[in-house]
Amino acid sequence: MPRMIFVNLPVTDLARSTAFYEAIGAEKNPQFSDDTAACMVLSDTIHVMILTHDKFAQFTPKRIADAHETSEVLICVSEDSREGVDRITERALAAGGREPRAAQDYGFMYGRSFEDPDGHIWEPMWMDMEAAKEAMAQPAAA
Repeated sequence: MPRMIFVNLPVTDLARSTAFYEAIGAEKNPQFSDDTAACMVLSDTIHVMILTHDKFAQFTPKRIADAHETSEVLICVSEDSREGVDRITERALAAGGREPRAAQDYGFMYGRSFEDPDGHIWEPMWMDMEAAKEAMAQPAAA
């Protein structure tokens, strides 16, 4: 079985967050969802557990960060193309997300950034691995 990642995020409005993640292409897995949590499947190996604050607090003794005020994590997810990066970002913006910074284009790598309704930052990116290897092999300019 391939390794999987389950990103757990606290949310203030479970229904709003569920709708947001569905809008960017995630599917809700009802087997692991209830009125306190929703398992949103981004791929076979990436799942996002969105949890009410009360539910999230059951898993940590720490205070829950307000992601609108502080950065607790940047979640980078790969896309198959530059167009894929734009597509998921535009879906996020149309669903109420916010784009906190301009796109970053390095030629061999392209990325954008969006925040979900609770301020959690996602960074979809695409990279041409062969071009990246070539760029990294070039000597630095003096």
